[in-house]
Amino acid sequence: MSILSISTRRARCALLAGAVAACSVAAHAETWPAKPITMVVPFPAGGGTDLVVRSIQPLLQRELGQPVVIDNRSGAGGTIGSGFVARAAADGYTVGVVTTSTHAVSVALYPKLAYNPAKDFAYAGFIGTSPYVLAVHNAMRVADARTLVARLKADKSQHSFASVGVGTVSHLMGEQFQKFVGVPMVHVPYRGAAPAYTDLIGGQVQIMFDNPVGLAPYIKAGKVAAIAVTASTPLLPEVPTFASQGVPGFEQQLWYGIAFPKGTPAAIVDRFNAALNKVLADKAVAEDLAGKGVTARPGTPSALQAAVQQDIPYWGKIAKSVGAIGE
Repeated sequence: MSILSISTRRARCALLAGAVAACSVAAHAETWPAKPITMVVPFPAGGGTDLVVRSIQPLLQRELGQPVVIDNRSGAGGTIGSGFVARAAADGYTVGVVTTSTHAVSVALYPKLAYNPAKDFAYAGFIGTSPYVLAVHNAMRVADARTLVARLKADKSQHSFASVGVGTVSHLMGEQFQKFVGVPMVHVPYRGAAPAYTDLIGGQVQIMFDNPVGLAPYIKAGKVAAIAVTASTPLLPEVPTFASQGVPGFEQQLWYGIAFPKGTPAAIVDRFNAALNKVLADKAVAEDLAGKGVTARPGTPSALQAAVQQDIPYWGKIAKSVGAIGE
């Protein structure tokens, strides 16, 4: 047999193997989902991100025809759960909730981040966006941003600010506010929002930035005081924005989205995106999210991918300006 014949046969075998593999992937995508899907939430149960996901879970299960099981894997500013998703099998049965914190801010704060947000995920689409609210312990006895700044400058006692974890937007905004005020404050990171709220209410910490979704019930109940929001929200219509109070540089919003591990078949990602968009277009779901301070944002996988690419340098600049690093 000639060398040419052997080479030709090998080439044909390679093409055949490739065709078989392609057919296998296509067949898998056509039958997906055939079993429950695990949705990793990289923050604790009861926190803002968890509550947002639970708003879409019931209808998402109905659209996909399979249970969507929430798996809370918190820690290290959401990077532990996100790293788990990045390493999961790309078979469509593990999907992760991504946020500005886990997939943009994290790059700046963790030099040894276990995943690359720009390369290690197949993004499926946004869930929605939410502004931030600055809340303080009631003993601070202030009602607006300028008064709070003046109080912090005049008061020589040590104050602290809580965050939902090192490397989160909650953390960076606290650092940015500390720099703006010009008074040292102690950063107290928590493993998610729920324990941070408990200590803010109790006075163990005095200040906290977070989304309205978790803080609003405590604000409305008078357990903590809302000072300002980064953008208007119907959940807290009476709370003015930083800009309207003459405090510049605080217009940031958080986005929530969904991503599969890199290599997940495009047909599966597109199928999930279609189901997600249908859920977000549901009036009851949109109203439920709005009630938690989140604006539903149906869209394409590429739109979320673009947001990740854009926000990595944006938050990196802020992190560098305040000297924030992961712990």
